[in-house]
Amino acid sequence: MHIVLVEPQIPQNSGNIGRLCAGLDLELHLVKPLGFSLEDKYLKRAGLDYWPSIRLTVHESFHALLAAFPESPVWLFTARGTRSFWDVRYGPDDLLIFGREADGLPPSVISRFPDRQLTVPHNTKIRSLNLANAVSVVAYEAQRQALA
Repeated sequence: MHIVLVEPQIPQNSGNIGRLCAGLDLELHLVKPLGFSLEDKYLKRAGLDYWPSIRLTVHESFHALLAAFPESPVWLFTARGTRSFWDVRYGPDDLLIFGREADGLPPSVISRFPDRQLTVPHNTKIRSLNLANAVSVVAYEAQRQALA
């Protein structure tokens, strides 16, 4: 299973997600442009000493990511999704794709997969969940299903 962050902006979120991926043995993919350096101290601090255990790939573009995984099912996670992440079946080769902290996935990505957009439900008091929290919730459910 693959966790994909498209154009992430906040190093602490990516570091926390990297640590989660190490703990669940999931691959982490970052799609450029990144809003930070991979040498960023906040990224490293959030990932602690787990970086050697993180299976990390950096892709030059979203197109390059898809070319690397032409047969993998794609799931897009967006606050604007109309279907809950609980309502689908995940498999071991799935790409779980999340967008930037400030504005989510680019319209070009969203429009490419209109039937693959999911959301993590929450009340109307917030616009969206923190990226690292959303990835955690989804990753644990997807992993539970894939291992069942």
